[in-house]
Amino acid sequence: MASSELIEALQALAHERKIDEFYLIERLEQSLAKSYERILDLEWDARVTIDRQTGRIYVYELVPVGEPDEETGEYEEYEERDVTPADVSRIAAQNAKGVIASIVREAGRQSIFEEFSDRVGDLVTGTVLQGTPDFTIIKIRDGVEAELPHYDVKRNPNERNERPAGEHYRHNQRLKVLIIEVRDPNSDAPKMRGEQARPPIVVSRTHPDLIRRLFEIEVPEIYDGMVEIKSIAREPGARSKVAVASREANLDPVGACVGPKGSRVRMVVEELRNERVDVIQWAEDPAVYVANALSPAKVTRVMVDEENHYATVIVPDDQLSLAIGKEGQNARLAARLTGWHIDIKSTSFTGEPLAASDGNMLIDEAEIDDDEAGVCAFVGEDGVRCRNHARPGSRYCGVHAEFDEV
Repeated sequence: MASSELIEALQALAHERKIDEFYLIERLEQSLAKSYERILDLEWDARVTIDRQTGRIYVYELVPVGEPDEETGEYEEYEERDVTPADVSRIAAQNAKGVIASIVREAGRQSIFEEFSDRVGDLVTGTVLQGTPDFTIIKIRDGVEAELPHYDVKRNPNERNERPAGEHYRHNQRLKVLIIEVRDPNSDAPKMRGEQARPPIVVSRTHPDLIRRLFEIEVPEIYDGMVEIKSIAREPGARSKVAVASREANLDPVGACVGPKGSRVRMVVEELRNERVDVIQWAEDPAVYVANALSPAKVTRVMVDEENHYATVIVPDDQLSLAIGKEGQNARLAARLTGWHIDIKSTSFTGEPLAASDGNMLIDEAEIDDDEAGVCAFVGEDGVRCRNHARPGSRYCGVHAEFDEV
């Protein structure tokens, strides 16, 4: 390649890739200098200059002059000795290919970082390009790809798993994903394994904010700010709970999110591949909030210890398994949603009174028939109901039979 052709090719590439032309040439000069030190077997460092007009290449050996510095051992002055070989253009062309590829890759990553660094937390729609055992490549738009990692975190503890359990993707499938990170190519942070060969954008399908963004799309009241999502608890691929509150007195936030015949929440569930989504009413009263969070279970009573952030929940016997959920899932999500430690007990186990003196009663006492319940009606001074069965024809057990006469 002639010198003029080389400079023209560099200029055209710089214009096409939107890379600074002089930066490209400087990087090529630095790479050539290292190559010529090795090729020419120079005793001292080399310096390469490329004429910006003609493209001619000059190679100089930097021969030190004088004595080195006593403290640093380095020379302060150098004499440039011309060692330009006859086939300098051919060697330059060979080096230019690798240098240009490296520069273009770095410039592309920097451009993507500048464009997407402010979009962390945004919901984007992409197309699946290819998958590997460790991550899936998703095309966000022409020239921009993202990585959806699903590493085995036991084997790779420094990696992530952002794919819900049970989800698998096919080529050209469209997905909504959440941008959670854009890697800075100039960062001093430790590099991830194979980072240079991986897309700089990292996306997620497990992040709780994915549900937030999906509801913003499907529910105009959330997008307009009339309904606020207060908290989200999620076990990706299985179940999620979303607490919502209304800023308008006459607006039902749960109804707005569910939509007519469940149409709005159904769209969210379909995008999440049939992950179950419970929408519950947020409440300022922690007792009411905890009771709502355990939905669909019906709660009898909630006693809260605000100092320790501890809530004891009493539920009917037939609601105990529903309140706890499969493998404790319902109770676990409710605790994450509210931020309270929740202890669930049944009425028969605790002997809890059906009337509360501390204002934490959450059910209609008229719905309870003590005689039919068959439990002793005695309530001690500490507010705890007797656990014994009542005697036939009596509201009290044998221990407390004397109260029948009162």
